[in-house]
Amino acid sequence: MYFDLRLPVQLCVGQFDAIPLARKTILSHLADYIRQKYKREEVIHLNYICTHNSRRSHFGQVAGALAAHYYAIDQVFTYSGGTETTAVNPQAIAALNQFGFKVEQLDYTLNPKYKVSFGPSNFSNCFSKVYDDVINPKVSFAAIMTCGDADANCPYIPGADHRFTTTYEDPKLSDGTQDASRIYLERFKQILTENLFVCSLV
Repeated sequence: MYFDLRLPVQLCVGQFDAIPLARKTILSHLADYIRQKYKREEVIHLNYICTHNSRRSHFGQVAGALAAHYYAIDQVFTYSGGTETTAVNPQAIAALNQFGFKVEQLDYTLNPKYKVSFGPSNFSNCFSKVYDDVINPKVSFAAIMTCGDADANCPYIPGADHRFTTTYEDPKLSDGTQDASRIYLERFKQILTENLFVCSLV
């Protein structure tokens, strides 16, 4: 893990007590899913899903990968997708960069690809896609719903062997305001803290 990430990750770990009990109960079910596969030495595929695959689902994909690495759960592979394709929101990318990730934009199309790294060989490829995109798992994965719209409009995710509803308030609500940068970063920290909590239970 890059040195610049160590302190902010440790600060998130220190926020476990601030997670509401009802929320911890939901998160513990995801931890159980990961733990069972981990004990059986199975590969663990986690697909974070929201409507546009532009903000929260990418936060989940990156946070899940970092949390698994932090707790040395090396069988975890994370993905993200949406119910439609748009583009990764630039403010989401800016929040990841502000947190301490190294971000490289790989192209300049309408739906650009980004390499988001937390170590020399640890990275997530982020671009908007549907949840059943060719690069995402087709069977034996957990569908982690990060937004209420996707959760309501996709009651069935083909191939998922389990579904978890861990929805978050959309930072998009802050777009165009002077608080946007702060709110995007806070939302990522919340998602990372919860993913770290999950992995701490494994």
